[in-house]
Amino acid sequence: MQTLHFPAYEFRFKSSENNIHIFDVVRKKFVVLQPEEWVRQHVVHFLIEEKKYPKSLINVEKQLSLNGTKKRYDIVIFHPNGTINILVECKAPSVVIDQKVFDQIARYNMQLEADYLMVTNGLNHFYCETDLVNEKYAFLRALPNYER
Repeated sequence: MQTLHFPAYEFRFKSSENNIHIFDVVRKKFVVLQPEEWVRQHVVHFLIEEKKYPKSLINVEKQLSLNGTKKRYDIVIFHPNGTINILVECKAPSVVIDQKVFDQIARYNMQLEADYLMVTNGLNHFYCETDLVNEKYAFLRALPNYER
């Protein structure tokens, strides 16, 4: 897999049914290693190891209903009170982060109402703080670290 713009992390792999699988420490299972999953697993480790978010507050690949259609978000980090702190959209490294990607995460966030957004393809990372009242977001240099 391609080297990404994250620190180096230790991953567990296994081969099964002619596929390579990577262990997801949040879902506690092996998942097929695809380019987008490679990015997602780097983000999970980044959030846990660099930003110090507890695994217990992280949710990976869950379904949500958006205007009657079923969608899946990549990663959500909750506040201890259950509201959403950070919504993350992961793309494969070959996918260019453009307005369409930001529109996608903005649509998801209209329902989820996260405080912060992260969009990444593993090579380029974008961080935003949301202003839900004025329906805007402000770009940041980095996501905040976890604070109790």
